[in-house]
Amino acid sequence: MSLGKIVLITGANTGIGYQIVRALCASTSKYNIILSGRSLDKVNRAVADAKAEFPSSPSQLEPLQVDIEHDDSILKAFEAVKSKYGKIDALVNNAGAQLDGQFISGKISEREMWQNSWNVNTSGTQVMTSTFAPLLILSSDPRLLFITSGTSTISGTEDMNMHFNKSPDAGWPKTGFQITAYRSAKAGLNMMMREWYRILKNDGVKVWAISPGFLATGLGMGNPEALKKMGAQDPEIAGPFIRDVLEGGRDKDAGKVLTSNGIQDW
Repeated sequence: MSLGKIVLITGANTGIGYQIVRALCASTSKYNIILSGRSLDKVNRAVADAKAEFPSSPSQLEPLQVDIEHDDSILKAFEAVKSKYGKIDALVNNAGAQLDGQFISGKISEREMWQNSWNVNTSGTQVMTSTFAPLLILSSDPRLLFITSGTSTISGTEDMNMHFNKSPDAGWPKTGFQITAYRSAKAGLNMMMREWYRILKNDGVKVWAISPGFLATGLGMGNPEALKKMGAQDPEIAGPFIRDVLEGGRDKDAGKVLTSNGIQDW
């Protein structure tokens, strides 16, 4: 049986990651989709759910345990993929975390919020990418995607129509909606994407960051229904958008932060 393009997605068992899986399963093209996540049980359930929803999909699904906060877990996953496939055609760095709410609610310290935000969203993604890069450059059409955030745009911080840009009242402590650590880590991710675009350019790897928009996911212990009332869209819309990038629809925009209808400002 011939292999389809091999697509490895981190954080694939929930949220945007799982919507990417669904979109690829719905495609008439054949993929070998590697669903990775911290919990193998949850990844296995996601595989079963996708197979049940798309019983006629030409694509194959495979679970993979990987925790991008731990180098030994990343290396173990690398050896498993290398042994079975010998290469990958696309790496979608989707795994991430918004931990600001945990600090505000007193569950973690300020230092833990900042360190863990960067460890998951930036440092872990960097190590995941550098570990799998040797397999990626073996593809005839290699693609590298980083899932970022609309809150990561530095020029966009001047847009006072966005509630996360508004200044809190005078005095201390500051209260209200804050995602300072998360958006800073995602801004760092954007620069990291630019570095990978530079580093892998002569290997023919196409690189992007993807800004999927304000979506009603459970990121950061968010309540999807409450987020929808704030204007968040269904996360399902992210799947076809990201599939289009993987299938060549945005090749002319390589090296940029993509939105569904354009380019996000730096």
